[in-house]
Parts: sequence; structure tokens; C-alpha cells
Amino acid sequence: MRPTSLVGFLVVGLLASSIASSSHADAPDGPPLATIDLRTDAGVALVKGQWRYSDTRILPADFKRAGATGQPDGAKVATYDFEPHAGAADFDDAAWDAIAPTSLELRRGNGKLSFNWYRIGVTVPDRIGDFDPSGATLVFETSLDDYAEVWVDGELARAPAQRGGSVVAGWNAPNRLIVGRNVQPGQKIQLAVFGINGPISNAPTNFIWMREAVLSFYPPTPVPLAVTPQEVNVEVVRLDPRIDAIVPPNAKVFKLAEGFQFTEGPIWVNDALLFSDPNANTIYRYSDADGLGVYRTQSGYNGADIADYHQPGSNGLTLDPKGRLTIDEHGNRRVTRLDANGRTEVLADRYDGKRLNSPNDLVYKRDGSLYFTDPPFGLPKFYDDPRKELAFSGVYRVKGGKVTLLANELKGPNGLAFSPDEKFLYVDNWDTQRKVVMRYPVKSDGTLGDGTVFFDMAGAPGEEALDEWIATATCTYRVRAAFG
Repeated sequence: MRPTSLVGFLVVGLLASSIASSSHADAPDGPPLATIDLRTDAGVALVKGQWRYSDTRILPADFKRAGATGQPDGAKVATYDFEPHAGAADFDDAAWDAIAPTSLELRRGNGKLSFNWYRIGVTVPDRIGDFDPSGATLVFETSLDDYAEVWVDGELARAPAQRGGSVVAGWNAPNRLIVGRNVQPGQKIQLAVFGINGPISNAPTNFIWMREAVLSFYPPTPVPLAVTPQEVNVEVVRLDPRIDAIVPPNAKVFKLAEGFQFTEGPIWVNDALLFSDPNANTIYRYSDADGLGVYRTQSGYNGADIADYHQPGSNGLTLDPKGRLTIDEHGNRRVTRLDANGRTEVLADRYDGKRLNSPNDLVYKRDGSLYFTDPPFGLPKFYDDPRKELAFSGVYRVKGGKVTLLANELKGPNGLAFSPDEKFLYVDNWDTQRKVVMRYPVKSDGTLGDGTVFFDMAGAPGEEALDEWIATATCTYRVRAAFG
């Protein structure tokens, strides 16, 4: 995958048999190194921000009663919702009222049972007086009359038994939470504060207002780190009712660890999850029993010019039919396999005498042959890198020690998976100009026939495209490990 900004690793609750407890990464104690008061003109100017405000509207809504499973899969029922839902990082608040920082203490909302939104985008400054914020841990603290919930870059953290974090902790209680680790000057963070008038069971005659809004910079927090397993936001878009057979109506996603630069290639090995951080040149291991740890350093490259690389490390990981870990190594531009003693065996590093680009994802067929994709995303300058020896990006097979080119019409072949019967190979294309998933018929000799477009997401905005795939017993679907 092409590099983007990431903050964590998500595990789909549907696929996890249990969630382990680990130490909660609470906001740091002690005096901060620097603070910015977002209730002042000077503070908001320093972070290049603008407070925006909106009331909310309570609306009738359709839903479903709890069925036999306890989930919303029963009979239809009328209930209530509100709008706008403005927690998303990319929510368009341009039409909202722009309000002065010094006006945050003004009483807003309509009294009684009422809710509202305050939003501000902040940019980490280059300096705060003499203080350089590079690498600091950034904490946001606010207190609303009467309650608040705080969204950070589109996420509402919901750690169990949370005290003073992003979710309501009590009447007139402060919300205090980490909004960034290892922050860097120029980094942008979107904050959205949902105000609630209360007590809700005894609707008051007062209104909503903000007592404080402070950004505090603390010494760096060692990352990555495990966090208390906490639900994060997920929305299943059900364009086809058949999705209900795969994803239940109340699907949950939990964050187990955070602070990675980039995450790729998750694979279960016995009771542990292995995954790559290509940017950090590391394979990590997570288990219920042991939490988070490093499985392999220099996972994809150890050359002297490693500083030139954005993603030198390993990417895709999988197991061969004998349970041996197989690794796509970006910087080394090869596919390797570890034997039982940890020795490295090179399965593929060249085609037609030329070095591969940077193997990205891989999957084994049941007959033991290996299929992998080879875009140039691991090279420092991608398609224009002078190290690039092949004029195309390919889909390959390794069988009996021979590397065979199967397809080369995609610019950015990425994730791949077989259909359960192995009659088709699906390959997605990380290419902003052609965002497609291709389906190739698999011939009897293991080579591929002509591909057809299985899914076209040309309408998706920006660089959003497709990456990882997981095959199930009945279908093939994509699990997006979205590390925002």
C-alpha cells in the first residue's frame, strides 16, 4: 500500500475470539511542557484554527427491535436520532457559524433536552515560545456545562471504565485525553466536541457552554504500545442485503494497540497475530497472553541507504501449507520464507534476470504454489525510482523454484486472494486513476486467464483505493485495517 498517516491497528471483533486486558494508556500526569488556550484569539491563531458551532435537531428514525440474538435484527420500530452527525474528520462544517474563541463561554443550545457541536481543526505549531513540540504527546482538555463527548480525527474512543477521557465521565466533569503521540510541526488534528445539556433525566433550565479548552504538550510517550481494548467507530454500508450473512447488524471493531507508523499484512500464527510496519522496518506480535511485542527487526531491509526509504520493511505476511512464515520484503525487493530454525530462504527476487520492484502481498494456493504482487511502492521514488529495473508492475507465481509472470496490466497490483474453490484470483489495484478489483480465472496449470473488472470504485474520493483481502468459506470480502 502507498504510505498514508496512521494511528493504530484495528482487529475486527467478529474474527477475534477474545479481547485481552492491558494497561490503559491514560493521559500523562505532571506539569506540561507547554500549553495553548483555545479560548483565546492568540491560542487559536497559533494553531491556525477556527471554532465553528452548530445546534442539533432531534428527528424521528426507523430502527429494529432486539431479536433473539440481542442484536437489532428484529421487527422494525420507530425511535429517534439527531443531526448533524459531525464527528467525522472530513465533515463539512463550512456553513456553520464561525465563533470567536472568547465567546465559548456564551450560553448556547436551546435549553432543556438539547445537544450541540463545537469543531476546530488545529495544526501543531513550529514553536510555542522557546518550546519545540516535535515528538511530544499532545493532550486536549475541555469541560462543558453539562456533559461532553470528544471526537479526535473522526474517532470517539470508548475504553471501558473510562475516566475523564473522550466519553462522558460525569456531570460537569472534564474530558482529558491524548489526541496525538509523537506529534510533529505542521500535523493537523480535527477536534469535534459534542455538548449535552443535563441531567438528562431532569432536563434543566440552563444551557450549554464551554468552560475550558486547552492543548497541553507533554514529554514523548514510547510507542507503539498496547491500549485497553476499546471499541472504535465502524459503519457497514449495506448496499446488498446479502452482506447481513457476513457482517451482523451490530458489528464491532476494537483497537488493541496504537502508535505505529503504518500497519500491513496481518496473519494469525497459533494464538498470536503478526503484522508488519513497513515504515518502521519491523514485524510486531500481539497476543492475549503477552500483549504487544517485536517479532522481527530489519524485517525488509538493512542497507546503508535505508534513510532514503519510506517503507523499507516487510509488507505482506502469510503461512505456507507447512505453517512457515513467508514475507514480502520491500527494501530487499524479494519474497522470503523462514524455516523452523528461523533461517531465511529466498523464494523470489528476480524476474527475467531483473530485480523485482517491492513485493507487496502474497497468498498460497493449496498445491503449495505462491502468488504475489509486485508494485513499486516500497521504492523511495515509486514509479520513477532509478533503482527500478522492471518496466511494469506484475502478478507472479512461484512454483518449483521458478518465478512466472501471470499479469502485468495493473499499475499498482496490491492485495490478492483466491476464491474458496481456487477457480478465481482476485487482485486489487492501488491506482488513483483506476480503482478496480480484477478477477482472473485460474487455469488448470495455475496460470491466469484474461481478467475482468469485479468491482469498480472510481467514485471514491482522493487516494482511497483497495488493499487487503481475506477469503472465507463462502465468499471473498475486504477487511480494511484503517489506521487513521
